[in-house]
Amino acid sequence: MTQTADAEKQVLVPLTTPEEVDQFLTDYPLAAVFKAGTCHKTMQGFGVLETFLQDHDLPVGFIRVVDWRPASNHVSEMTGIVHHSPQLMIFKGGEVQFEANNWDITPEVLEPVFAGIPARSGAASVQTADPTETVEPYRALMQDFVDGKISDWAFQDQYVTMFRDDASLRSQREFDLLSRLFGDPDAYHGGLHQLGQPQERGVLKDRVQQLLTELG
Repeated sequence: MTQTADAEKQVLVPLTTPEEVDQFLTDYPLAAVFKAGTCHKTMQGFGVLETFLQDHDLPVGFIRVVDWRPASNHVSEMTGIVHHSPQLMIFKGGEVQFEANNWDITPEVLEPVFAGIPARSGAASVQTADPTETVEPYRALMQDFVDGKISDWAFQDQYVTMFRDDASLRSQREFDLLSRLFGDPDAYHGGLHQLGQPQERGVLKDRVQQLLTELG
């Protein structure tokens, strides 16, 4: 994620075991736990959360549900809250104060909640250490398309599939940029033919080149 060099660090901790969950909630009496799933809903949900974390002091522990299932199950058992992914819970003194799931992790839902979270003195840098949290696969695919190595439809198929399966913890800016070309793949109900002819959305190659430029 691109952040300013002098930004304050945001506490973002991977929680891979039940013991790490317990220790995190002990170390940070006011904190959030974010469960990351396996599709773009996670990317979108974290992008929304990231915009609030830049200005509010809230440590976040994140759980990759598929990889760290015992930690995820522990959170469900200790809270009595049914698991979802993505799922955002805010804890105070070890007790859940707020929960939002899936598409309900929106600015409208989070804004009143974060009104009660301490503000920062300066913007925070929200970063993850996972090397998959990059846009390089998208850049490579878009460059191949711009260079004429793959057709419009092959590019669309590969891009939408990559985006649909992307569960990276990205910034809101990255999510907005990457979703620009074809929008939400869930809206197409699995049918690429429903996306429409590329030429009907304008010159696709020009739009891809512009996106490459903006991604940097």
